[in-house]
Amino acid sequence: MKALVKTKKGIGHIEIRDVPEPQPGPGQVKIKVAACGVCGTDIHVRHDTFPYWPPVILGHELAGTVVARGPDCRYFDEGDRVVAEPHTQACGHCHLCRTGNIQICPEKRSPGWGIDGAMTEYICYPERLLHRIPDTMSWDQAVMVEPTANAVGDLLERTGVVAGDFVVIQGPGPIGLLAAMAARAAGAREVVIIGTPGDVPLRLAKARELGFTQLIDIGCTDPIQAVLELTGGIGADIVVECSGAPKAIPISVDLVRKMGKICVVGLTGGQNVELNWDKLLFKVVTVGFHLSTAYTYWDRTIHLIASGLIPAEKLITHRAGLDDWEQVFDDIENLKALKAVLIP
Repeated sequence: MKALVKTKKGIGHIEIRDVPEPQPGPGQVKIKVAACGVCGTDIHVRHDTFPYWPPVILGHELAGTVVARGPDCRYFDEGDRVVAEPHTQACGHCHLCRTGNIQICPEKRSPGWGIDGAMTEYICYPERLLHRIPDTMSWDQAVMVEPTANAVGDLLERTGVVAGDFVVIQGPGPIGLLAAMAARAAGAREVVIIGTPGDVPLRLAKARELGFTQLIDIGCTDPIQAVLELTGGIGADIVVECSGAPKAIPISVDLVRKMGKICVVGLTGGQNVELNWDKLLFKVVTVGFHLSTAYTYWDRTIHLIASGLIPAEKLITHRAGLDDWEQVFDDIENLKALKAVLIP
């Protein structure tokens, strides 16, 4: 079968290869991949800025149909339409696993970087990590569950956005826009989205299309002054940092109100960030860091997407076959694509 493979360490080294079709082992099912989203992680692997173990098939944002079951499978049947948590090979024994935090187990190796992923025709997967999706859910909606679960969990479960909150999103990439939709679904009274001039043609335009009106281009408007004016000089209840830009991250301290919260989502790619520590202290700000997804995020996210409260599928700008991966990756890097989906 055809697969998109990171063949060895270094920048680049991605190609289409013919690989053996996998067969399910104990506790696994075989899934025919209907769609696989392209994540920022895949771009980082392309550029050698995220841990990975080559040769490895890329892709972890998958949706598909169960076509076979291995020994000891009890919960899923052939024909079930599923999405999958990417927490394979967590050890199950460490403190983190035993307290229900398998997503940050130090032994975890997820599909797409640690073990073979879903940018291919078939993948075998532990059934304990699967979630059924409604028959009414489209594949476009389903393939957006994994990235949306990050935003839903980070904002609704861990940060605790509640009705009436004033929320600021820094960085209008896919996760930033999903975070904006999650905040709106939770009842935020206002969601402000901050971007750069490069974000205006596609990302901020999409935000406006999605119904967000408080959009700030830092090339034209001082974001700190704008947020203070909108909040009567108080500042935002919650700032969601999705940009991962070392120059932008310190601004979050000026945007948030005293006793407010900063929700950290964006990766810097290993760069250091300078922060005014005393300013955080005197504002008594709660700063929360977030990575990956927990079990409880998934069914909540499936409901929010299926019900239309989070129309995540509207972020998809590119759909392509595996052979067109390079153009898709280039478009993402050059801000010509917002969210891309590969169809095996």
